[in-house]
Amino acid sequence: MTANHNSKTSGKVSFWNDPSKRSILYQVTTLLLIGLLGYYLFSNITHNLARQSIATGFGFLQKEASFEIGEKLIPYSAADKYARALWVGVLNTLLVSFIGTILTVILGTFVGVSRLSKNWLVSRIAAIYIEVLQDIPVLLQLFFWYAFFYEILPSPRQALQPIDGVFLCNRGLAFMVPVFQPAHVYMAISFGIGCLIVFVLRLWSRKRQEKTGKYFPLFRSSLGILIGLPMVTWWLSGAPTRMDIPVLTGFNFKGGVNVSPEFTALLLGLVLYTSAFVAEVVRAGIQSVSHGQTEAAMALGLKPGHLLKLVILPQALRVIVPPLTSQMLNLTKNSSLAVAIGYPDFVSVAGTTINQTGQAIEGVAMIMIVYLFFSLITSAFMNWYNKRIALVER
Repeated sequence: MTANHNSKTSGKVSFWNDPSKRSILYQVTTLLLIGLLGYYLFSNITHNLARQSIATGFGFLQKEASFEIGEKLIPYSAADKYARALWVGVLNTLLVSFIGTILTVILGTFVGVSRLSKNWLVSRIAAIYIEVLQDIPVLLQLFFWYAFFYEILPSPRQALQPIDGVFLCNRGLAFMVPVFQPAHVYMAISFGIGCLIVFVLRLWSRKRQEKTGKYFPLFRSSLGILIGLPMVTWWLSGAPTRMDIPVLTGFNFKGGVNVSPEFTALLLGLVLYTSAFVAEVVRAGIQSVSHGQTEAAMALGLKPGHLLKLVILPQALRVIVPPLTSQMLNLTKNSSLAVAIGYPDFVSVAGTTINQTGQAIEGVAMIMIVYLFFSLITSAFMNWYNKRIALVER
């Protein structure tokens, strides 16, 4: 009986000798300490702000902004509220980030492929492009392009005109666009229908190739549908050709589309700088594919286009997509340097808001939240795409 009692007693593990219980205690203690530290910081900040008669909270968003914004995608005036002003800044940041990302991927891919060219001159030019633009800080590149527009380009009266309807001067870039017509709405609808047709055609061609082994010219067919369908719609709608051409009025151009030097300088600096890194990512991804894969595909008689599409790219993208995501995030975050050249992005508008209201904590918190949101959305999309293109082993 005594031996049985001793065995039960020896089977029990004390609290401090139980790793699972100790870990729970450590986690609870850590959370309590973090909570106490947060409470201390919050109470200390609110006390100091109240002592200096500085308002807290986000009520200032409903007050009149009283400052103009030079570039905006939505109607805005100084009589609008701070919330609308900040929304204008968000849209400006989204605009330069979206256009910059597309141009960066296109240019970076082109330079990365050129870097692997068998032509010595093409390969050397691509290498110089990568080395030079990677080694110059992006902020200096922004200053260079900003000075290029304001110091080197002529005034609007002596504007350069590379092609008809396009003017380049120290006030930016002005180019003609079609005058809005109902036919353009029908063309947009037909383009959407064309995208749906191409999607269905792509599924059909894949199943057909898996069953019969016959290749369908999907790219040429898709290009014909996406271009031909809107053009036929335009022709059936009367083929309107009226253009809104920029005209020099006073000290600047009126009409068409005017792109400011600040936006152009920011876009050029971000695209050229980031595309140099994307080019190296593309080069590394292509070189990661074993040369034996290429030789085997050529031995099967695949054409160069099919070789790139069916063999090289599916394997290279697994290496390209993760670092490409980082470069896209870098471009979006580097857009905050727009404040240095006067482009009204979100950081610039938020900075003006902070200076006028004195609520720096709320302003900086909004900047952090906005850029965190941009980064999470970009990462979520690229992670989805990365899983979609992942090779499934059988």
